Parts: sequence; C-alpha cells; structure tokens
Amino acid sequence: MSDTQAAKGGEGMTRHLGLSTAVALGVGTTIGSGIFTSVGAVAGAAGTPFFTILAFLIGGLIMIPQNLIYAEYSTAYSEDGGQFVYFREAGWPFLAMFFIWSCWWGSDPVGIAIMALTVANYLAFFTGWSATVVSIIACLLIIFFTWLHMCHKHAGAKWQNFITAFKVVPFLLLVLTGLFFINGGNFEAAPVASSAAASGNIMMALIAGVAATTWSYDGMQTCVTMGGEVKNPKKNMPIALIGTVFVVTLLYVLLSVSATGLVDIESLAASEAPIAMAFSQIPMIGEHAGTVAAILAVIVVTGSLSSLIMFQARGEMKAAQEGYWWRSWGKIDPKYDSPVISMLWQSGFALVLVWATTIQDLVAIFTFICLLRNALLFCAWFSLRKKENYHPTFKAPGGPVMAILAIVPSLILMYGELGGIISGEVPLFSFNPISAGILIVISAVPFFLHWRRVNADIIEAAEERRNAAIEGRVAAVAAGAAGETTVEADSEVTRASSDGVNATDAPEGSDDPSRPDSGGEDE
Repeated sequence: MSDTQAAKGGEGMTRHLGLSTAVALGVGTTIGSGIFTSVGAVAGAAGTPFFTILAFLIGGLIMIPQNLIYAEYSTAYSEDGGQFVYFREAGWPFLAMFFIWSCWWGSDPVGIAIMALTVANYLAFFTGWSATVVSIIACLLIIFFTWLHMCHKHAGAKWQNFITAFKVVPFLLLVLTGLFFINGGNFEAAPVASSAAASGNIMMALIAGVAATTWSYDGMQTCVTMGGEVKNPKKNMPIALIGTVFVVTLLYVLLSVSATGLVDIESLAASEAPIAMAFSQIPMIGEHAGTVAAILAVIVVTGSLSSLIMFQARGEMKAAQEGYWWRSWGKIDPKYDSPVISMLWQSGFALVLVWATTIQDLVAIFTFICLLRNALLFCAWFSLRKKENYHPTFKAPGGPVMAILAIVPSLILMYGELGGIISGEVPLFSFNPISAGILIVISAVPFFLHWRRVNADIIEAAEERRNAAIEGRVAAVAAGAAGETTVEADSEVTRASSDGVNATDAPEGSDDPSRPDSGGEDE
C-alpha cells in the first residue's frame, strides 16, 4: 500500500482537512445568516421571551442525538457525500438520490443565495444600496468564493479556519456585553398578537418556535459531506460533530437571552434586522451598537457563505459518481483537485435564485425539506446496523433510543410546518413554500428512474467496486485483524472508490491513475 493510496479519500481527492477545519466547517456554517435572520422569526413564532429562549435551547438539545448518530455514521463510512453514502449503504438508492435532489432544489443553492443576500443587505445598512445593487453584490460574493474554493482549495480551507475563529470571538463578546444591559421588564411582556401563545396554545407556540430555529441550527453536520477529505476521520469526525453542537447551542441561547432582554418581543418579531436592533439598545454604545452588530453580521455570514460553497458541491459530485446524477458533475479537475463542474452548477443556480425570490420564501422551503430529510436519514440507522460492512469506531450511546430521539423531533416539527395544509387553512394546490417542498419530493421519482436506466453502467460498476471492497474488509474484521491489516482494509475501500472517480471518461477496462497527495496541511 502506497502513501498516496492511504491519503486518498472516497472520491479521489486527498485527505487534507485537519480537525480544526472540520470544526470550522460545522461552526462556521451553522453560525451564519440563520441566527441573524431568524431571531425575529423565532420570537414571532414562539410569542414570548421565555419561549423564544426555550426554543433555541430545545433546538440545540435535539441536535445532540442527531450529531451522535452522524458521528457513528461518519466513522463507519468516511467518504465524501455524507448523507448520500449513508442512504446508499442502507440499501435505499432512491432516498440517496432524493437527498441530493432535495439539497439541489431545496437547500444547497438556496443556502448560498440566502447567505449572499444577507451579507449584501447588511452592507446596505451602511451604504443605502438599492435592491438591485444588493443583488449584484450578492452575486459578486458568490463568484469570488466559488473561484477561491474551486481553484485554490488549500487556501480556501485556511481562510475558513481564520474567518470562523475571527467571527466567533467578537460574536461571543458582543452577546456577553448585551447581557449586562437587559431590561427585566421585557421578559414580562404580553405575547406577540399573531402567535399561538397569544391564544393560549402553549404547545403549538413552542413547536412553532423550535421549528423556526431549524435554519439557525442547520450546518452542524457539514464535515460529513467532506468526510473523504478529513484526515484521521475515525478520531476527528466525532470530536468535530459533538463539539460543534455544544459551542453553537451555548452561543445561540446567550444571544436569545440578550436579544429578548434588550428589545420588547413585538418589536423583535417585526424587525428585519433583529440583532442590529437588539444591540442598538445597549446604553454605553447607543446608536453605534447597531453598526457594530451589522459589521459582525457581515463577518459571520461571509464565513458561512464561504463554507457552503466549499463543501456542498461534494454531494452532487458523489451522486454523479454513483450514477444518480448528471455524469459530468462527478468529474474531479486534475489541476485543481476539486469538483469544478458541480461547483459551477451549484453557484450558477444560486446566482439565479438571488434574483428570483425572497429570503423568507427560501427559508420556508428549506425548513420543510430539511426536517423531512432528517427524519428519513436517522431511520436508516436501523438498517445500517445490520449490514456486514457497518463497523463504526464510535457508537452513539443508547443505540436505538438515540436514533428514535433523533427522528421524533423532526417528525413533530414537520407536522407543525404542515399544520396549515392539514387544517385546510392553506390550500395544497396553491403557491406556497410547503407545496413547493412537496413538489420537490414528487419530482425526484421520474429522475431517479431515468438515471437508473441511462446510467446503468455506472451504477453497476460502482456496486461491483463496493462489493469487492466490502468483502475484503469483512474478511479482515472476521479474522480479527488489527493494526496494519485494518489500515489495508480501509485502503481497499478508499482505493475501490477512487478507481471510479472518472469512470464516465475512461475507456472500458482502463485504470484511473492515482493522484499524488498534495501534502497540504490545512489544519
């Protein structure tokens, strides 16, 4: 076994990301536009300061079982593509394809567009730009970060480490400052008139509030999408995934306490820039606090935009390599060692979305799709644990109990999202975000059948490679192999995946030469 082969991840790209970058991906992606755009939405849905704070706390707590399951998944299958791989290994090819399909239409380019628009809108806080100029700036940001992560991925990883550290420290300092100047009377305010809390429906108010935090907390599992590029994944992935939950939850709960204590709940719920409004109430800083918060928002959300562009295209790339997407998207550029075509398509679609819709509509579609995917993904645990090749080095405590705890909250919150349609208040066949989400689900079926037919050769070849690798690894585990034998078994999985990276381009029977390890140390 050569060093080159050992260093390669699941898709022919080198393992160049250290633990700090894995953490930076999770924290950097999660702490972004979600918290700056959704605090007001959570306040409006929850209805009271206490429920707003509780919604953020519960929203973080329910992520713990999810990330524990992700940590288990990621040590069993350390490949790029993350969730696609987990569904595939569970024996659910349609759901594997559907996951990527829903990412493409409901979250990935959507997320990039939301982040870019949020940065541009906060810059407009200082400049007074028109809506057209804001959209242009958003597009330029997308183009720049696509170029960075597509053509200079090592520099992009170092940038991600820097911007994450740079944004978390001042963010925490600003939150802690706000805690000293909260107005206790704000916590006794009457519920927001439009919320369920105002009518006494406490449970629905809390469910609505927690559901509204979904966008804020999404991104904690970011590193699994680049699992084939993380060094020492069996150690680093669990640390990164579990650590991210606690860091983000602490920051969000503190922020919700500051925001609801500084601004009355009605004003917070109605504000388009709730964080800037909240910190403008700090007496010692006064009117400059809004400016400080806006600057912080630009820094924080820019980091998240960069992170999304860095990792998201790996999902479509993996699906293409397995035959469940357009073939060309699976290619890895030999010069840049990155999925250039997949990144160009994803960022290109985001550029269209910048001009086509509003942040509110994009977030609503995202929330429904995200909850549905989560519920399905954690159901896969019950199938995966029976597979011969499922040998995670980290196991979620409680096993099936933890899996159920990961599934149930998503189902409850999804029911809350569907409440209007279920009750008949919102017509199913009308233009609304939930109907758009349902359409995304239905539309996946014909494309799945199409790719199963036209990409049958790629699908068959990929299955043969995986089966051969699985047989080798199962034999090693059954023999009680350890040390070098286990390393060689893992290398066989890596080598088998890598051999098919550009199967769509190579003539039948040809070998795809191994790419040399860049030697990059992107810690």
